[in-house]
Amino acid sequence: MSLPDWAPAGVDTTVPNAARVYDYALGGYHNFAVDREFAERAMQAWPGIGRVAYANRAYLGRAVEWLVDAGVRQFLDIGSGIPTLGNVHEVAQALAPDSKVLYVDIDEVAVMHSEAILAGNPRAAAVQGDLRKPQEILANPRVQEVLDLGQPVAVLLVAVLHFIADEDDPAGIVRELGDALVGGSYVAVSHFTRTTGLDSEQDQVTKLYDQTPTSVRARTPQQVAEILGGLELVAPGVVPATAWHPDPEVDEPEQPAVLAALGRKSVAN
Repeated sequence: MSLPDWAPAGVDTTVPNAARVYDYALGGYHNFAVDREFAERAMQAWPGIGRVAYANRAYLGRAVEWLVDAGVRQFLDIGSGIPTLGNVHEVAQALAPDSKVLYVDIDEVAVMHSEAILAGNPRAAAVQGDLRKPQEILANPRVQEVLDLGQPVAVLLVAVLHFIADEDDPAGIVRELGDALVGGSYVAVSHFTRTTGLDSEQDQVTKLYDQTPTSVRARTPQQVAEILGGLELVAPGVVPATAWHPDPEVDEPEQPAVLAALGRKSVAN
């Protein structure tokens, strides 16, 4: 098949990709037929999954706003996905123009489009990287060029840790990232969890993801808290994404299938 103009040469269009499926769920168009077919199958299995995607994206925006208000001016967004409305640099730089943002994703389509959007923005960049190899991300010259790791950084791990297998030690990954940050830094996460009354729907979607390179794993609030072990949980702790500092002007139905939390590294550490 011929590739669209925006697709990098050599990209595999035969296997669904989590970033591109998420892009489609949010109304984007940087996806292929295999991604759209996968997303439609997931939506048929779990009709409410599209609203979960939007709730997750809304949490990201609120978390960035909260962090800017807390004085953070540097963001490392790992598993950033394909750029869509409400990008981290848009939210952060609208509130604090001196904010710096570094996007990291394993998918070359996501990185390529991030680079295109960021052209001419000296305070934002994108690189390809694998969350399972945090030291390689931190050692990337572009990361070190954009971010000053000697100053507080907010690491954003939004809708990505549930693609990390237990054997890849998600808590260890977060610990490695946290150890590289100075006190006053943060780690923000969102994570898929099991929901009472949706067992069948969630089982079907999980089985769909098992057929891709990125199986998805549900974790409990306690397990998410353990992943952030060593960091101070910011109130209200590990809660449904829609309950994490909700916007009082937005009437958003609760979406308990995605958890959210923010951990802070003590200044004393």
